[in-house]
Amino acid sequence: MPITTCKWHARGGSGDRNDPIVIAQIVIGYWAPRPLPRRLTAFLMPTTSPASLPDYLARSTPRPAAARRPWYSNTAPTYAGIFLWIGFYQAIANGTLIHAGLAVSLCALFVAAFLSFGLFYYGPAMLGMRSGLPLYVIGSSTFGSKGGYLIPGLLMGILQVGWYGVSTDLATRYILKAIGIPSEAGTWSYLLVAVVWAYAIAWIAAKGIGYVSKVAIFANIVPLIMILVVALRTAPGFESYTPADPKPWLGFALLIQVVTGFFATAGAAGADFGMENRDARDVRLGGLVGISIAILFSGGLTLVAMAGAHSRHPNLDSYNFDVLISLVGGTIGSIIFVLYAIASIPGASFCAFIMGNSFSTMLPRIRRATVIGLGVTFALILAATGLASHLVPFFQIIGASFGPVCGAILADYFLSGRVWKGPRKGINWAGYGAWAVGFLIGIIPFMPVSETVKSFAQPATVYSAVAGFVVYWILAKAGLEPRELELASQAT
Repeated sequence: MPITTCKWHARGGSGDRNDPIVIAQIVIGYWAPRPLPRRLTAFLMPTTSPASLPDYLARSTPRPAAARRPWYSNTAPTYAGIFLWIGFYQAIANGTLIHAGLAVSLCALFVAAFLSFGLFYYGPAMLGMRSGLPLYVIGSSTFGSKGGYLIPGLLMGILQVGWYGVSTDLATRYILKAIGIPSEAGTWSYLLVAVVWAYAIAWIAAKGIGYVSKVAIFANIVPLIMILVVALRTAPGFESYTPADPKPWLGFALLIQVVTGFFATAGAAGADFGMENRDARDVRLGGLVGISIAILFSGGLTLVAMAGAHSRHPNLDSYNFDVLISLVGGTIGSIIFVLYAIASIPGASFCAFIMGNSFSTMLPRIRRATVIGLGVTFALILAATGLASHLVPFFQIIGASFGPVCGAILADYFLSGRVWKGPRKGINWAGYGAWAVGFLIGIIPFMPVSETVKSFAQPATVYSAVAGFVVYWILAKAGLEPRELELASQAT
């Protein structure tokens, strides 16, 4: 049947205007005044199997056990690359150290490191390992076979496009600063560096997790050494640091928020790495080393170095990591800018890899390399037009949606007996209810409310994840989980 103005049509769907797949089809042009070309309709429209499963579920296949690798060859180096990226610790001391002081900040960092592992990463990663399937498939249990199409499916891919643009912008600016060329977006020098950078990283990601992990193992050495160099040059005197505006609890909560807010989206992607792990031990060790220890290393050294820099230079007016590089100065400072651009490779590869997983799973008729190329092209446009440098607050708001996603998945993991039992029919309102409540809590700091309310709402990402966990548990016990569907390719 052609798609016309007088028909609502979703192949294998209900035709319900409230169906999220139908809504998605409308948004991307499924509802048109004239019939769409047959090849375009077949290419884009999510079909279903005879068992009424959406195409992205019917075509999913578990990662075979023989193809899985140890934690130190995939999960740990790739996750560590995220936290060794300067985008993580660039502003970690900003608005936190000035209130909490060094000792309280380090305690908050310790709490954040293990919350990131236990609350955000562990549930998705274990489900990925046990099922051999990525986030966008295991999410069909928590949010339903149709509900999972939007959350976490396409939402994750869209977020990664934005973050890839931010990463490309940062790396390009660092390279141009190091060689003394103006780094404004839109210049020919910026465009040349950005294009080469963006598509080179995309090529790595298109090769798969094996290539991403291999690159991360070597590229992570660069920021590891550079953080040590900067810390050794700027940390002396850290023990004398006194916070200028002491508010210990506020600083403590804000630092936990900085870390968990940065990580929530990547934590949900733990399923994509769990499916590459051999067993639960790989999941635990990969997470503890790649997430918790990496947070403590890069975040801890940055906080110590910043405390030392402000003790010895009380007139410093910035708490961003850039100021530490400027204090190193000279040729070493220029070299560090280049090296930090190189250090962006693992984090950028992570974004492109997850982007490819998301879009190629949800739109299985499109080749993985093609969707990565399209996503990277759009991210490059964001960077080249200067939009990427202003998108971080926006994506932090959208990223707040992944706190309750992780909490709901963790609740589903425990309620299901710590195994993935398959997709649930239609929309799982327990998952969507948990997400809605958690999302509202997560965006309180961005709402027009008093500073007092904003302060008590921190760490908002943690509260949103806990809310997602609790609300999902309550609604599931109340019977709002739909029945399970059998997935032919489901791992046993």
